[in-house]
Amino acid sequence: MTPLSGSWETAGPRRPGLDEIEAARGRLAPYMLRTPLVHLDLGLPDQRIFLKLETLSPTGAFKLRPALNALLSRDIATLRNGVATASSGNMAYGVAWAANRLGVPMAAYMYSGAPQTKIDGVRKLGGEVRFISMETWWRYIVGAERPDLKELLINPVTDQAVLTGNGTIGLEIVEDLPEVDVVVTPFGGGSLTTGVASAVKASRPQAKVIAAEDENAAPVTAALAAGSIVEIETRPSFVKSIGGPSLVPQLWPVVSQLIDGAVAVSLDQITDAMRLLFSKGKVVAEGAGAASLAAALASDQIRGNVVCVISGGNIDAMAYSQALAGTIPDP
Repeated sequence: MTPLSGSWETAGPRRPGLDEIEAARGRLAPYMLRTPLVHLDLGLPDQRIFLKLETLSPTGAFKLRPALNALLSRDIATLRNGVATASSGNMAYGVAWAANRLGVPMAAYMYSGAPQTKIDGVRKLGGEVRFISMETWWRYIVGAERPDLKELLINPVTDQAVLTGNGTIGLEIVEDLPEVDVVVTPFGGGSLTTGVASAVKASRPQAKVIAAEDENAAPVTAALAAGSIVEIETRPSFVKSIGGPSLVPQLWPVVSQLIDGAVAVSLDQITDAMRLLFSKGKVVAEGAGAASLAAALASDQIRGNVVCVISGGNIDAMAYSQALAGTIPDP
C-alpha cells in the first residue's frame, strides 16, 4: 500500500490494559446498562452460540461505549467548542448522544449514502450533519486529511479512548462466559475488534478472536493472505458499517497481534443471519451486526462456546423489510 502523507495522527494507538478498560467501565456505568449475553439455541452439535447484544444500548449500537469514553476521558475544557467525528453512522449517533448528555455542541462528517435512521438519530440529538464524499470520509478515517474546524475531532478508529471503551464489551463477555472459546466481531475500522480482543485475551489467552467481513469489502482477509496491508477493490453493498478500501495503517500493528483470523461472508449469508436472528431470537440487526453470526455459521474453524458480537440494529426500515422478505437490500 502506498504510504499516506499529511497524516494528523502519526503515532498509532496501543493495546489497552485491563486496568484502563475497568476504569472505562466505571465511566460508562452512570450512562448505560450492561448489555446481555444470551444463548441462541440452534441445536448444533459442536457450537454453542451466544449473542452479545449491543443492539440494546441506548443508541442501538456498540459505538456509544467508545463515544462516551472518548468524551468522558477528556477534560471538559477541551470540549468547550464542541466535538466532531467522521462516521458512516453509528459512531456519529454515539457521539451525538454523549455530547447531548454533556451539553456540548457536536458535528458529524457523514457520507450521503449513510443509513437515514442514523442521520436522523444524530439530528434529533442536536448534532449537525456535514455531508462529505465517501473518499473524503475515508481520508479522515485513516488520518491522511482532516477538516479545518474548531471542534475536537474524535477519530472513531484510532483514538485510544475509543479502543478502551470498546474493551468493556470484551470484559463483560469473559465475566459472563468464562469458558468462551471464540469471539467473532464485525470488522469495520478495527477498533471494536481490537478493544474486545484486548480484554478477552488478557483474561483468557486461549480464546480466539475472529474478524467478520462482508466479502464485497474485506481488507482483513486480503491483508492476512498477503502478509501486509493491501488496497482492494470494493463493491456496493447494503452493509454500511464494515469494510473499506484498505485497513487503517495506524491500527493494523495492534490488530494483527490480536486476531486469529478473518471470515468473509456473502450478502446471502448475512441476510440469512439477519432472518435467523429475528426468527430465533427476536433480535433486529443491521447487516454489519449480523455478519458475526453469519461468519460463525460459515466457518468450520469456529467451534465450542462462540460469542457473536451483534454490534448494531440501526437499519432503515425498507432495507430490513427486504432482508426479512428473503431478498438482498439495495446498496
